[in-house]
Amino acid sequence: MRLSRADRSRVADWWFTVDHVLVGAILALVVAGMVLSLAASPAVAIRKGLPTYYFVERHLIFSVLGVVIMLAVSLCTPRGVRRLALGLFAVAAAGLVAVHFIGPEINGARRWLSIAGHSIQPSEFAKPGFVVISAWLFAESQRRRDMPALPLAILLALCVTGLLLSEPDVGQTLLVSMVWGTLYYLSGQALLGAGIIALFGAMGFAFAYSTFSHVRYRLDKFFAPTPGDNSQLDRAMKSFSEGGFLGRGPGEGTIKNALPDAHTDFIFAVVAEEYGVIACLVLLGLFAFIVMRALIAAAQERDAATRLSIQGLALLFGIQALINMGVNVGLLPAKGMTLPFISSGGSSMIAVSITLGMLLALTRHRPHVARVKKPPLLNDVAGLPATGQVQK
Repeated sequence: MRLSRADRSRVADWWFTVDHVLVGAILALVVAGMVLSLAASPAVAIRKGLPTYYFVERHLIFSVLGVVIMLAVSLCTPRGVRRLALGLFAVAAAGLVAVHFIGPEINGARRWLSIAGHSIQPSEFAKPGFVVISAWLFAESQRRRDMPALPLAILLALCVTGLLLSEPDVGQTLLVSMVWGTLYYLSGQALLGAGIIALFGAMGFAFAYSTFSHVRYRLDKFFAPTPGDNSQLDRAMKSFSEGGFLGRGPGEGTIKNALPDAHTDFIFAVVAEEYGVIACLVLLGLFAFIVMRALIAAAQERDAATRLSIQGLALLFGIQALINMGVNVGLLPAKGMTLPFISSGGSSMIAVSITLGMLLALTRHRPHVARVKKPPLLNDVAGLPATGQVQK
């Protein structure tokens, strides 16, 4: 099928306006996730008493579904993206409330809903909607002084972080708070407010440390590790030294047999052992390229709401990847956060696909409204009235 610029269909319009380089980089990351799933998932499936390729097949299905959803979302206009974000956030927020009543408790936390036999994590879907809505509110606060957009953005952030902390999910709370705080600064708000937000962030960190035992345990183990305790972080860090530059070879790693979350939180360590540090750097470069490509597109965008939305979605994607990689290399304490498109997971895969679908939709090449002018009518050119009758 060949598309012509004379074709006015939505698909043709998408093809000639979407950033093909960005689409290619994202698809390369999806393919890399499929290949790397073969390295980590079979050992975990066998250990759990499941079919050998259970997680591989599941990852493949959700990857294909995610690509379809991403491309479908990328067809939206900026207004359509905001409407989608609002609807997505409303449903996800209802899910964040529902987990406290009908969600199963797993390891002392309620983060999941069981729907038709499938586990869904509402917080994953709340993130892209929250970012786009916050970006729009920040933009409106600068454009319309008569609208209480900034107080609404602050109230929205307090509600989301409160719901996440009540699960508790400190990692996701930290992620959305970092993105929201960055958008606050990028939107040109008062620096005094940024200082107050930073103060509240420090207070929230102290509250999490003193309230949640698992947070305190992880931080204590990170800042004062016990030599030879053979923790998950120690095992993950050893995989980088054992893999070297080129790795042991596909299927030859042993770290996946020791880590219970080798196919999710610590898949980057599996990649390091089997494919080497060079493969890890390539993967890091791919993530960095996607984020930088999006931020460059944002810098050329004149509409404040669209620009902030692009920046927020790119940061949401990039910071999540950095947190996962930072945990694997021992720079951060364990967070329980997946590596986008690489880690196994249904909710995270679909949510990241929606995030990047919104990103592709907002970075499409659209002429600025000020430069799109309708051709003047013949009567207007001649200086005649619109009715075509000569004034007497």
